[in-house]
Amino acid sequence: MNRIIKLLVVFFTLSFAVQTSAKDAPASFADLAERLMPSVVNISTTTTVTTNSNPFPGFQFPPGSPFEDMFKEFGTPQTRKSAALGSGFIIDEKGIVITNNHVIQDAEDIVVKVGGEKEYKATIIGADPLSDIAVLQIDSKEKFTPVQFGDSDKARIGDWVIAIGNPFGLGGTVTAGIISARNRSIGLSRYEDYIQTDASINSGNSGGPLFDMNGNVIGINTAILGKGGSIGIGFSIPANSAKKVVSQLIEFGETKRGWLGVRIQVVTKEIADIEKLDEPRGALVASVAEKSPSDKAGIKAGDIILEFNGTKINVMKELPQIVAQTKVGKIVDVKIWRNKKEVIKKIKLGRLETSSDFKKEKKEKEEKKTEMPKISEIKSLKIMARLLNKKDINQRKLPNQTTGLVITNIGKNSPVNYLNVGDIIIEAQKKKIKSKKDLEDIVNKALKSNQKTILIVIYNNQNQRRYIGVKLD
Repeated sequence: MNRIIKLLVVFFTLSFAVQTSAKDAPASFADLAERLMPSVVNISTTTTVTTNSNPFPGFQFPPGSPFEDMFKEFGTPQTRKSAALGSGFIIDEKGIVITNNHVIQDAEDIVVKVGGEKEYKATIIGADPLSDIAVLQIDSKEKFTPVQFGDSDKARIGDWVIAIGNPFGLGGTVTAGIISARNRSIGLSRYEDYIQTDASINSGNSGGPLFDMNGNVIGINTAILGKGGSIGIGFSIPANSAKKVVSQLIEFGETKRGWLGVRIQVVTKEIADIEKLDEPRGALVASVAEKSPSDKAGIKAGDIILEFNGTKINVMKELPQIVAQTKVGKIVDVKIWRNKKEVIKKIKLGRLETSSDFKKEKKEKEEKKTEMPKISEIKSLKIMARLLNKKDINQRKLPNQTTGLVITNIGKNSPVNYLNVGDIIIEAQKKKIKSKKDLEDIVNKALKSNQKTILIVIYNNQNQRRYIGVKLD
């Protein structure tokens, strides 16, 4: 009998210990939200957008032609003002604001609203497209209420978090959730190590803070996964990654990242087996830039980088992040796997932003950005259209993964003459449209069938998703 009583005492003692060690859900987030609200800002930007609706690309009427006046509005670039909304947070009482680069990119005017009431002009101190971080300065001598960055490395999956921002222009919105995952890569930028959260994040939350329960910023809300609205999968830049970028932007107005000068790829199981490596790990060097730090140190294509400056490289994506955060000019030990044995090389890091590789990549991106989009005729629908690009997605606040064709002109006898120029065809017969050929193939297949009707999905000029039944001629 005494033995049974002792066992029961032990059981209830252990049960009590487990229950008290687990963190209960907060009874309310009200006190925390009230304290943090004055530090979160709404950001609105204005950009001039130039469009050319010429239905005859590459063709001009000769001076004096009777058609010149009739069609001149089509050939003349039209400019309009485009507005965008985002969020941010204050980190210094002098009015230094952190947000996403894509929130203020190409902006001519930036207005920051603090406390949901006062509006101030703001200027850009520095911006970094690679990490999607920007630092702004509020043009005012007033003192503001700042918040602090926390230690994002201590954030654990399952921890409570709250997001405060400006979703759909509804400023001062608080949402709560937990950290769903760590170290996520979603293909948006060069350096990705996102915190995933199920706290609702929507269009307009970009640049806003993700807080822990101590009121420290552990992430910058950057992206959502879904078609225009939150489905419980949001992504934030970790505070520890952001802090280094922010401090450099404030000090220098630009970033200074470490640079090795290698192109790398994943070490697969097959590669590990061939190279007699114990398991797939590290980063395989695919090529080495000429006269780069790696080239000077004797790194060769085919080497596998196992360790950088004392940090083991478990998977390929870890290396660029670690190198970028290392001080330019520092001499580091790099452990590589070559000819089935470990070799250590000493490398003096260069600076990414001044490297020939980076300059070439930047130039190619600028050229691609400035070149006129190719407009094509889709004869079966009697329309002119061009591919949707990233600039369209940003300006129209569409989901990042959106693909499709932007209608630039519609013929009078077109089977879709009830649509409008600017509408975007994103699907046809439940298949995503990624090229002109995708749409043409679907239409031609339908024309050869007896049905001769297709279902398309569009985003209209109000960015509303619509299903349209199209009867083909």
